[in-house]
Amino acid sequence: MIEKIRYHTVWKITKSDKKGVYEVMEFEGNLLLNEGIAAWSDGGLTTYTNGATYIGVGDSDTAAAATQTGLQAASNKAWAGMNATYPSRTAQTVTFQATFATDEANFAWNELSIGLADDDSGANLNRKVQAMGTKALGTAWTVDCAITFS
Repeated sequence: MIEKIRYHTVWKITKSDKKGVYEVMEFEGNLLLNEGIAAWSDGGLTTYTNGATYIGVGDSDTAAAATQTGLQAASNKAWAGMNATYPSRTAQTVTFQATFATDEANFAWNELSIGLADDDSGANLNRKVQAMGTKALGTAWTVDCAITFS
């Protein structure tokens, strides 16, 4: 008998400026990274806590590979801590959320990751590569990542 764990990931980026929300992007998929799988299996949500978890963004469009350890951008990358009450779990879905303030991560966004540090030193759970636009000074972007296991 072979049993498989399946997961489905939905990312959402809510882009806003002083006038309010001007765009919402939703897209699916990502690749779980080996180091993140190990951290998850060792501690689950007791490892991925509000004070220890970050969402990272970078400008690298290098294809995702399970052996990667963090964002692949050489210099344009930034990390933001979880918003209050995140990560959260409802039934089989774990949701992560962080906001990049108006003066943070102002560059082209091509990669996303959830990690256990505010740099590439912590275990990264996943990595998503996709063109998301260029964040400009004066805008705030909120990133949600919902992972459903079945």
